[in-house]
Amino acid sequence: MSLDFIAIPMGWLMRFIYNIVAPLDTKYLSAYAISIILATIVVKFLLLPLTLKQTKSMKVMQDMAPRVKELQDKYGKDPQTLQRKQMELYKEANYNPMSGCLPMLIQLPLIMAFFYVIQQPVKYVFGGDQAAFDIINKSFLWITDLGFTDGHVFENGLVNGFSMGFSLPFIGASIPILAGVSAYTTYLTSKMSMSTQAATMNEQQRSTQNMMTMMMPIMIFVMSIGFPTGLVLYWVVGNIFQLVQQWLILNSSKKVKEE
Repeated sequence: MSLDFIAIPMGWLMRFIYNIVAPLDTKYLSAYAISIILATIVVKFLLLPLTLKQTKSMKVMQDMAPRVKELQDKYGKDPQTLQRKQMELYKEANYNPMSGCLPMLIQLPLIMAFFYVIQQPVKYVFGGDQAAFDIINKSFLWITDLGFTDGHVFENGLVNGFSMGFSLPFIGASIPILAGVSAYTTYLTSKMSMSTQAATMNEQQRSTQNMMTMMMPIMIFVMSIGFPTGLVLYWVVGNIFQLVQQWLILNSSKKVKEE
């Protein structure tokens, strides 16, 4: 299914932001990079009601964790009774186990559409004008061109990252710093999410979740090496936004309880 009906307006949004921040363009921080960062934040704010619902659902589960643990200790050898008691507890707390999944499912088309915009900026942001995209500055700190991958090297020298002096399979000859940041921020978001649910899981579920928490950053790292760094920047900014949001919600409720 084509997501152009979402991606095209998002491309307009990014071009609108680019035109506004164009005067801020510098050698190490291009207007194109700024537009990616700001457009990512705008999309995250548009999705905020859904992500808040999801995060609050995680917080409810975290609050119920001690009672769920008691049920697991008491009925651990009787799965059917344990499941029934847990459902009774959820009903008592007015909690729907699927409430945390639904917002994410609704968000996915929007996230994927924005992914298309960053992946194909000529089509969605610059109206098919390849020449207009080619001539703009696309730098971001040490990265000289967000259109290339994190390990891309030209014959005339290093383009992105810092040279290792030798080449590695999949990675290339430069240190993929942004890919590493994308993997680490993915690990932090996964770890924070898991910390709110771990107490309600059985041993097998925790083991599976731990494995996913470790495997997902590795997958993101490998994918980030092959993606244009503009896409990786979008992923990193989104992760940082999510980390701050989750931290604020989870810790604000703790402070209220302490007071």
